[in-house]
Amino acid sequence: MSQKLKEKSLSPEMQASSISSRAVATVGDVSEFDDRIQLVLHAAGEKKALEPTVLDLRGIASFTDFFVIFTGANRRQVQAISDEIVEQLKRRGTPAARVEGYQTAEWILIDYGDLVVHIFDDKARRFYDLERLWREAKRYNLAPDQIGSQASTLKTERVL
Repeated sequence: MSQKLKEKSLSPEMQASSISSRAVATVGDVSEFDDRIQLVLHAAGEKKALEPTVLDLRGIASFTDFFVIFTGANRRQVQAISDEIVEQLKRRGTPAARVEGYQTAEWILIDYGDLVVHIFDDKARRFYDLERLWREAKRYNLAPDQIGSQASTLKTERVL
């Protein structure tokens, strides 16, 4: 029986206990990520991005391998985070294929093909909730201080 079907057949109480029992493991450090992901995390950290999350979509999506998601406190910060990421990757020889949503800065999407960066304002991040939409992906939640300094210890949780 598929996981979705099981969840539909479970009572709300059983669903809640099932969700809370999902495994949370600790993996290595930021250096385990691809160089471009490390650079994106570092650039966003320099602009004080909030709630950094990496979703590993390999095996569940054909259009990209990773989503890297951040939140900015306001429109200017969202744009500043975007500018820093685009500039640092461009300097390293990886120009963005496309940047969407820059003017409104509620949700800026930066497309690098196998890596897609999403920078949200708080309201849009809660509304679109990519972590829920892509709950089958392996998720790495990082502390904001980890992305600037690239410190070790990431939390990962497998959402089934």
